[in-house]
Amino acid sequence: MKIESAEILLPSKGIAEDVEFWTSPNPGLGFRMDQIYPADDPRVVTLTGHGLRLRLDKSATSVGPGTVRLLCRESDSQLQRSELTSPSGTRVELVSAEEPMSRPPTKHAFIACRLRDNAPWVVGRAGMHYRDLIPARLGGAIIASHIHIPDAGPVPDNVHYHTVGFQLIHCHAGWVRLVYEDQGEPFILRAGDSVIQPPQIRHRVLESSGGLQVVEVGVPAEHLTTIDHEMELPTPHYRPDREWDGQKFVHSRLEDAVWGPWRVPGFEARDTGVEDGTKGVAAVRVVRPAAGEDQAISVTSHDSDILFTFVLSGSCTLHGEGQGSQVLSEGDAYTLPPDLKTCLTDCSADLSMLEVSLPGRFNTTVHPQDKLPV
Repeated sequence: MKIESAEILLPSKGIAEDVEFWTSPNPGLGFRMDQIYPADDPRVVTLTGHGLRLRLDKSATSVGPGTVRLLCRESDSQLQRSELTSPSGTRVELVSAEEPMSRPPTKHAFIACRLRDNAPWVVGRAGMHYRDLIPARLGGAIIASHIHIPDAGPVPDNVHYHTVGFQLIHCHAGWVRLVYEDQGEPFILRAGDSVIQPPQIRHRVLESSGGLQVVEVGVPAEHLTTIDHEMELPTPHYRPDREWDGQKFVHSRLEDAVWGPWRVPGFEARDTGVEDGTKGVAAVRVVRPAAGEDQAISVTSHDSDILFTFVLSGSCTLHGEGQGSQVLSEGDAYTLPPDLKTCLTDCSADLSMLEVSLPGRFNTTVHPQDKLPV
């Protein structure tokens, strides 16, 4: 067993307040944040300073003389969590130095989340406002967030990366300036544009317009965000073909859109290139009614593990077998479990939707003899 580093475990009643206390110029304690988990509603944060590493944890208790965590690595990667106690009663936890990244099995569910239902906005990492689009998170398999930055200007972000299986950023309104490792100079992500952030690619949010809105989708739901204090962006080399865990960086621009048939008759879609960039891990498409085509109602089902949709503009009514009808408009979102028969009706001419699937390729079945609602 090789001990790589150590950290002191401290209970936290409020992560944001504690981070401010340890890192702000006043009182000037001189610590800096290294990791935060999860980003949308943090429960754990690690800080370093003056040779110390602190782990602030909302679930930790203050009972006892204190806890020191020793982060260890074994060649066989089979380290089992264990605890020791010093003669004076200090608890010593031996834990793996590798933070786990596991994707829980999907708990399939039909979920509709409406903006008008006034779901709470939570202030998360870098002062961004998060609204949860899948409150149950399909058992922890996925998180989808509607993120809002109300004021224009620089964003107080650091170079960081995510230990994640898949992550999408789609700009819904306004613009944001971003920079990514080995992807050239900073660029503007505009409304209608998307990027995928491969696992552990270093990046930073630099500034945004007022009223910025983005949709962020991540798998699994809870994943670690790590601050990289050493890397400077942009990096000196432009390497568009570089891969991180088998995935490439993808930047899909609305101005380059090419439209083609969607999996449901009467609609068309533009492919963002995510399926190719992730080698089939996921696919992202923007969908709209096909101009000039008869909007015949098609009842369909699918066999994708995860299928998430966010309404970008316009309105429609979603019918699900045994699920009733949901009138949806801009800012609403829904998930469709496998094999559930659904259809869309009352689609406005300006309807536009963002569809995210995992895996990227799956089957859709049209049921011409079925009628919904039933």
